[in-house]
Amino acid sequence: MLRVPVQPALFAWARQRARLDVSTLDARFPQLARWESGEAQPTLRQLEQYAQATHAPLGFFFLPAPPQETLPIPDFRTVGAGVPRVSADLLDVIYACQARQIWYRDEAMVNGEAPLPFVGSLNTATPPAEAARAIRQHLGFSVQARSECPTWTEALRLFIAQAEQAGVMVMVSGVVMNNNNRPLDPQEFRGFALSDAIAPLVFINGADSKSAQMFTLAHELAHLWLGQTAVSDAPLAETPPHAVETWCNQVAAQLLVPDEDFRAVLLPGEALETALKRLAKHFKVSTLVLLRRMRDVGWLDRATFWAAYRAEEARLQALAARSAGGGDFYRTTVARVGRRFAQTLVASTLEGRTLYRDAFRMLGIVKPGTFNELGRTLGFPT
Repeated sequence: MLRVPVQPALFAWARQRARLDVSTLDARFPQLARWESGEAQPTLRQLEQYAQATHAPLGFFFLPAPPQETLPIPDFRTVGAGVPRVSADLLDVIYACQARQIWYRDEAMVNGEAPLPFVGSLNTATPPAEAARAIRQHLGFSVQARSECPTWTEALRLFIAQAEQAGVMVMVSGVVMNNNNRPLDPQEFRGFALSDAIAPLVFINGADSKSAQMFTLAHELAHLWLGQTAVSDAPLAETPPHAVETWCNQVAAQLLVPDEDFRAVLLPGEALETALKRLAKHFKVSTLVLLRRMRDVGWLDRATFWAAYRAEEARLQALAARSAGGGDFYRTTVARVGRRFAQTLVASTLEGRTLYRDAFRMLGIVKPGTFNELGRTLGFPT
């Protein structure tokens, strides 16, 4: 049987790029250890199956050595030391969002939409509180409206709706496209912004908690107001090494928990656990954000902050591990690509400007019936 000569290092590269280990792939590819050691080579069919399983382009396996892949957008993450190379999942999500943005920009220009004045309207010399005030006023994003939302989910939904009303495509997904077998890792990234004057886009890692997603959205919006494209992990506990990330974090914190509002509701002598529960319900933000803000305004000293932060981080991670997914497929799909994008794409397809094939690819669906039902979910008489 004809075997394909592949450099052994490419098998390990593809496996690590997909965040898979040998034991996970061993059942499907019992010869994998021998392929990686160079003792054996796969057939073409086996190689095609392995490329599909590891989400790697087939052509890469014919290279003389593993390629040095880099992100196609600026990388402001701080998780690099603990994460081996860029994952296939993150790359595929960025490429999918870039394709959607290009399509949306073209469609918007055909429809005569004007550039959005807020994109790139600020710079890092703008005081964070002033920048947060400008974003808050443009979106109509108030603490009062959030505090009246009954749940975290409703508060996040309101925030997303306000951003989309302003012209930002907001996409929230915890998986690659609609593939539930490819979950995204919040430890690798929490979100990214693709800046554009006509088609600004924010992607939020939906595998993160709802309260964490709130901070990520605020952080990525700050990037858009700078007119800057970037992928972030939005760390809260420490000062990021990038000055831009520090500024975006400060703006996000002020946007979600403004100094004047925060100081007004802090109660001297209140137990920390009690304060966190009360303030999280009021501001609808992560308790980690509240701890950071307590440190910022001097309500907590450094030692108390770090002890409380680590304990709360462990509690939230344990809580996230017990939570389960689910929900309506069509509503989930709309959230994953953003309502603004989905409505524009469905309308363009039904009016004949976009091929169904292209719409299916950008939505991550394969059946006409699924597309028609999605259209009905969005209010189209399909």
